Amino acid sequence: MLINIDSICGKDVSEGKLSVVESCSFIAPFDIKRIYYTYKVNAGITRGFHAHKELQQILICMYGKIEVTLDNGEGNVDTFVLDSPEKGLYVGAQTWRTMKWLESDSVLLVLASEHYNESDYIRDYEEFIRWIKAKGDKNKNADTI
Repeated sequence: MLINIDSICGKDVSEGKLSVVESCSFIAPFDIKRIYYTYKVNAGITRGFHAHKELQQILICMYGKIEVTLDNGEGNVDTFVLDSPEKGLYVGAQTWRTMKWLESDSVLLVLASEHYNESDYIRDYEEFIRWIKAKGDKNKNADTI
């Protein structure tokens, strides 16, 4: 889901803009426990190639242009272009993601709901599909009980 991040301007446009993201708000519907950023990436490079079991994120392109593709493992694939620090993208848990740098030196800021935990990652796409299917089968069985 794309999120509009409001900015505050001074009376003089040359003073720049200020944007604020707070935990447990419309922009970040979770407690922000980790913040990191990726930079110095050449255009055409794709990163990510993973999903998280529990972690939620907000992705913000602070500079440049990055294409983000999200896949829920059930046939829904959406692509978004982040090209402004006034635009954020909410990435929920259990979503496969890739980020393609459309411009060199773009900067991707990530606000994460959890501290780093390697066991939360699914790094193989086929494993991700199996995990989503097993989770769906488990939920269907619970509904019939």
